[in-house]
Amino acid sequence: MTVLETATIPVVEARGVRKRFGDHDVLRGIDLAVAPHEVVVLIGASGSGKSTLLRTMNLIEQVDDGQIFLGGDDITDPRVDADKVRARIGVVFQHFNLFPHLSVIDNVTLAARRVHGIPKDEARARAQKLLDTLGLGAKAAEYPDRLSGGQQQRVAIVRAILTEPELLLLDEITSALDPQLVGEVLDLVRDLKGRGTTILMATHEMSFAREVADRVVFLKDGVLVEQGTPEQIFGAPQHPATAEFLARVHH
Repeated sequence: MTVLETATIPVVEARGVRKRFGDHDVLRGIDLAVAPHEVVVLIGASGSGKSTLLRTMNLIEQVDDGQIFLGGDDITDPRVDADKVRARIGVVFQHFNLFPHLSVIDNVTLAARRVHGIPKDEARARAQKLLDTLGLGAKAAEYPDRLSGGQQQRVAIVRAILTEPELLLLDEITSALDPQLVGEVLDLVRDLKGRGTTILMATHEMSFAREVADRVVFLKDGVLVEQGTPEQIFGAPQHPATAEFLARVHH
């Protein structure tokens, strides 16, 4: 494979992905590719399929049809080792999922040591540097219940990026936060974008999507209705359903 071919392989790509729960089609033939260093933001009403799409990409949910490729590898092949796939992806959900009995630095380094085999001292040094950079250095020895919601969510993001994953999936990471804490978490995502992190995220924060996304994707009822630059989607949506959704959100 040439250098040019390698550079053009999407970090993650969904081809014709379908997912059904019972009689309900949650994803109905999704085609979506995310390029290296691109930030793609999924928008749409609750129940549109945003979270389910992210969960299929981390193999938490198995697709019923279609394929998902991570760095060119078909990760929906039944022979694939799901744990090895997940080790290549960082994931942060709306609920922080921190272990209450572990300190911040132990929460952050657990997967790095257990899953990736990074030596304890190296993992802790790397974690402390990241925590320092993000204004959490003094909290390394604290337990999660001593932190604000915004701080806990930032710790969860540090845990996800410590091993420098190929792809970062962020699922409504501000929805469980008080409004005054949303800004500090979004600042961190801005910082990650500046570092060239490849991000696929679902959010209800339209102003943030407009500011940080390279591409905005609108989902409705499990269908990818429209995608484009923030300027195009928010300024001149082509599909009536997109325009209707944005008008409803803004009001």
